[in-house]
Amino acid sequence: MSTPVMILAGGRATRMGGGDKPLLMLAGRPILAHVLDRLAPQVDGLALNANGDPDRFAGFGLPVRPDSRPGHPGPLAGILAALDWAQERGAASVVTVAGDTPFLPMDLVSGLLGARGPLGLAVAASMDAAHGLRDHPTCGLWPVALRDELAATLDRDERRVRAFARRHQPGTARWDNVPIDPFTNINTPADLALAEAHLAGR
Repeated sequence: MSTPVMILAGGRATRMGGGDKPLLMLAGRPILAHVLDRLAPQVDGLALNANGDPDRFAGFGLPVRPDSRPGHPGPLAGILAALDWAQERGAASVVTVAGDTPFLPMDLVSGLLGARGPLGLAVAASMDAAHGLRDHPTCGLWPVALRDELAATLDRDERRVRAFARRHQPGTARWDNVPIDPFTNINTPADLALAEAHLAGR
């Protein structure tokens, strides 16, 4: 069984004025289309974590799974939805990525699998502007065996993805020396403009 990927799109995009960031247009196509271009060659199972009416994503042909916890508790709830979906598929683990990251590595899944820590967890990392290593725990490999503990963490109203990951000895998969940080996400109109400029230059 290959490792499936769930794209996390459950956020409310408050810094972009609300709505669905993955549906914003980038170089004439939705950001989500760019994300799928990167991921589809790597796996044979893709799904989307999103709340609300799933029909707005119907054109992408993906199963859409909402958070199982009310009140938009954040990306950790999306990771729980991913673990539930992976468990239903009989997979031992699942990769999650943010739905607003259009420059993901083309070797993301294999890189994470190769960097697994002792409990099977791995997170992505890249070099920041100060040449320090910055981790991106929303983009990670999560073993299904952690499902119950993650659910209990959310039930205690603990929502920080990084804190949960660090408790479980994650391995680190690094991507350096690339033209743009592959985990660049689109949080603001300025980020979108920079992504447009990068694609135009490339």
